[in-house]
Amino acid sequence: MKDLSVVIPVLNEKENIDPLLKEIRYALEGLDYEVVFVDDGSSDGTPKEVREHAGEQVMLVELRGNYGQSTAMMAGIEHSSGRYIALLDGDLQNDPQDIPLMLEKLLDEDWDVVAGCRKDRQDNVLLRKIPSRIANSIIRKMTGVHINDYGCTLKVFKRDIAEDLGLYGELHRFIPVLAKLQGANITEVGVKHHARKFGKSKYGLNRTFKVMADLITMVFFRKYIQKPMHLFGTMGFISLAIGLLINFYLLLLKIMGHDIWGKPLLILGLIFLLGGIQLITIGILAEISIRNYFEGTHRKTYKVRRIFNGQEKALEHH
Repeated sequence: MKDLSVVIPVLNEKENIDPLLKEIRYALEGLDYEVVFVDDGSSDGTPKEVREHAGEQVMLVELRGNYGQSTAMMAGIEHSSGRYIALLDGDLQNDPQDIPLMLEKLLDEDWDVVAGCRKDRQDNVLLRKIPSRIANSIIRKMTGVHINDYGCTLKVFKRDIAEDLGLYGELHRFIPVLAKLQGANITEVGVKHHARKFGKSKYGLNRTFKVMADLITMVFFRKYIQKPMHLFGTMGFISLAIGLLINFYLLLLKIMGHDIWGKPLLILGLIFLLGGIQLITIGILAEISIRNYFEGTHRKTYKVRRIFNGQEKALEHH
C-alpha cells in the first residue's frame, strides 16, 4: 500500500503527460506514491502516451468511453492503493508542488480533506472567472459548506472519505459537500495556478445548467437525505391548506347562491389540493425508500470519527 495516490483524469491531454509526470516526480521526490491516470475516452493518443511511462509508480485506467470527469475520478480512486488520495487535473494548470504542503497540513492538523483555492487564477475572465465566482457564491449559500473555490480539482483526502464520495455526472464540483455529508472536517489552502500551455479546455458556459441541476440534488442530500418527509411533507401540507381554504371559500359562495362553476379560482383550488396530496404521498414513499436503503444495506446514518478506549491512543474508525 502506497502512502499517496495521485489520481488524474485525462481527456485528450497527450502533450501534457510527459511534462506533468516530470513535475510530479520533482514535487513528490522522497514520498512513497503512485500516479493513477484515468483516460476518459481520449481520441488523440493520450492512453498510448501514458502507457510509455507506465510502471511501478504510474498506472493507466482506460475507460471504454467518455463518462465524464466525476466518473473518471471515482474510477481512479477505486483503482488506487494509497492511504491518502490527491486529485489533480491533467492540464498542467494545477501545480504538483502544492501536494506535499497540503498532505502535511492534513496530517499535522488532522483534517479529513484539504481543498485547494486557486490564487491569481490564470483563466479567461468572462468565460471562466466570473461564472465560477457566481457559481461558488450560490453553492456556498445553498449548501452551507463554505469553500471559496469549488472548481479547483486539487484536493487531498483521507482514503475512507475519498472512497465514499460516490461521484458521477458533474458532481466533482460538489466534492466538499459530498465529503461534508460524511462528517468530514474540511479546510482550504491557497494553491498556485498556471495558464494552459497545450490542448483545449473542456469547460464552457454549457456546463452551467448541469451544475445548477446537480446543485438542487446536493441541497436535497445535504438537508433532507435522512428526512425527505420534512421537505415533501411541508410543501404538501402548505399546498393542501391553500387548496382547502380556496375550496372552503368557494363553498361559502355556492351556499350564498353564486355560480362558481368554471371559475379559474376553482381550478386553482383543485390544483393545490391534489398537488398537496401528491407531495405528501411522495414524502411517504421517499421515507420508505430511505429506510429500506439504510436497513437493507446495513449502512449507518452516522459516521464515527474516532473511538477512544480510555488510553491516550485514539483508534481510527474506518
